[in-house]
Amino acid sequence: MKKKAAIRKLDGKRENAVRLPRTVRLVVAALILRPGPDGAEEVLICQRKADQPMSLKWEFPGGKIEAGEGPEEALRRELNEELGIHAEIGPLLTRVRHNYRNGGAVDIQFFRVRSFAGELENRIFQQIRWSGLEALPEYDFLAADLGMIHDLAEGKLKV
Repeated sequence: MKKKAAIRKLDGKRENAVRLPRTVRLVVAALILRPGPDGAEEVLICQRKADQPMSLKWEFPGGKIEAGEGPEEALRRELNEELGIHAEIGPLLTRVRHNYRNGGAVDIQFFRVRSFAGELENRIFQQIRWSGLEALPEYDFLAADLGMIHDLAEGKLKV
């Protein structure tokens, strides 16, 4: 009997293990769109810096919803902090929930942004750039964004 208990400990199986609820981070992100040189839509994408978690991954600008904020208010604040713009937040395009292997989870609301005031200023990213929707799968995006990236590239998600 003692031998079985030792084996259970070694292989990580516990009969009466208590599962803790996942911490869900509420996040907003913007698909900032403009017509490209060929008339097709382009979207602004941002690369995280090397010293950030999930370094050098690509993402859409945005961030955490703070206590007391609504999603649109949070996105407006984040776009001003990250890019120095005052954005007109459009409709919700999609919502994604992603569970990470480490046990954390993120719930991301993606909004369309077609107009903003101010010049884009890279305040926190390694780099920012405009990309055609069909080219998005060529970038190394955060895992939480991948399903939506493919839907955008294949025209399944209309912006």
